[in-house]
Amino acid sequence: MLYKKLYTEEYAGLMNTVVLTNRVAVTLARIYQNGFTVDVNKLNEVKDEFEQEKADTEKRLNIQVKQLMGDTRINLNSPEQMSWVIYSRKPKDKLEWANTFSPYMEIDEYKKNVKSKSDIVYKTEAQQCSDCQGTGYYRKVKKDGTPYARPTKCDTCDSVGYIFVPSKMVAGLKFTAPNAKWVSANGFTVNKTNLATLQGIARKNNLQDAVTFLSDLQRLSALDTYLSSFVEGINTYTKADGKLHVRLLQHRTATGRFSGADPNMQNMPRGGTFPVKKVFISRWEGGQILEADFAQLEFRVSAYLSQDKTAMKEIEDGFDVHSYTASVISDAGEKTSRQEAKAHTFAPLYGATGFGRTNAQATYYKHFTEKYKGIALWHSKLAKEAISTSKITTPSGRQFSFPDVRRNSYGKVSHFTQIKNYPVQSFATADIVPLILVNIEKELSSLNSCIVNSVHDSIVIDIHPNEVEKVIDIIKIVNSRMISLINSTFELEFNVPLLLEAKIGNNWLDTKDVI
Repeated sequence: MLYKKLYTEEYAGLMNTVVLTNRVAVTLARIYQNGFTVDVNKLNEVKDEFEQEKADTEKRLNIQVKQLMGDTRINLNSPEQMSWVIYSRKPKDKLEWANTFSPYMEIDEYKKNVKSKSDIVYKTEAQQCSDCQGTGYYRKVKKDGTPYARPTKCDTCDSVGYIFVPSKMVAGLKFTAPNAKWVSANGFTVNKTNLATLQGIARKNNLQDAVTFLSDLQRLSALDTYLSSFVEGINTYTKADGKLHVRLLQHRTATGRFSGADPNMQNMPRGGTFPVKKVFISRWEGGQILEADFAQLEFRVSAYLSQDKTAMKEIEDGFDVHSYTASVISDAGEKTSRQEAKAHTFAPLYGATGFGRTNAQATYYKHFTEKYKGIALWHSKLAKEAISTSKITTPSGRQFSFPDVRRNSYGKVSHFTQIKNYPVQSFATADIVPLILVNIEKELSSLNSCIVNSVHDSIVIDIHPNEVEKVIDIIKIVNSRMISLINSTFELEFNVPLLLEAKIGNNWLDTKDVI
């Protein structure tokens, strides 16, 4: 029944997606069969490094928590308690709090509710409980005067032996959550994005202790993820042959891009500094690992989809957009490095706005829409397409359904983040990356070298020691044919240059550029 629909006028455009998906499935199965060799000794070294860093980070945080909160007991892994530390407020009634706020309430109403429905948190001093004399328990006495066999927990101190007496000093970092979107069931959110925003505010106001604390808190969260998801995941799923057989799936993500499992290496941090990558080595003695990475793929795809003249010229000229982003944010009053700016450069492509960010960051997000007017206009066209047809169709023929999309009384379109994000991400990483992946594998078919992974917009190849130059030549050939391959497959006229950059080394981390 579903296959018959592909021959109807309404769904015929999906045939390209179905055909490519089937071709990619075969390649992903071969990647799983190939496996990616794991250096177990290196994995243990990385584990030890992470665990030591985690212990050091926890020690620093606990010292600062003591300074900020007095004797109040704080669990660093509790979002509720970290909300007290960061925002210095605590809901009076968590159920009422959770039912009070809506994400789009007016700022004045939001501030009024925060003030009336939460209390300021004060530093405390621990004092011995007089009811249990610091033991945490007491013994009830029977009518005949003999004590019960089992002691009873002291309710006054909750069996800890001491009570916390509030002082007159406000506890915590005293940050203000800017709007109702920052509200959580137990107070305010302490997610990675919001912590980064607060860190920017602290840096701008020269609050170095707050900058250090927030940085350490984010790092602790990352270390927990690295140890559980990656180190433990790799150790658990590496098979007896010494290889991690990478599971790449096409059906889990909304946009059709790859997701991973056992473990999901699609969640690895971007960039070339993640230590876990050094545990992956070649299966051959003297072999090497090559990673071919698309340069600014999603930005280039958005330039094509929108035909934004400024973006297209910058791509053609090799303009350093990340340095430009850093300069805009820095000029707006928040000193930012090129590396830090990367998180913001293309965020508007994925639906991000300046709402809830620092003033300097918000300046850049506004600047983005002014600079790339063609992209902003294209976003508006996508919204109109979604409202009028309840779906969006990409140049490859892939369709995204938006049956519940609405324009509200303020003129805002619901699901606008997905409407802006899905076409870019899907065409870039669910169409172009898989298409090139399949073709690279085809070019490698006569060699021993093989594809062992694909993460985000990169393709990882285990190279036989005698085939290094041959594999590099294959990447160059694919580069030269890439646009024509995209055009012939999807019947397009793709007019923005694309580039696979390649780096090679003795493991997946320690690589040097070759293309």
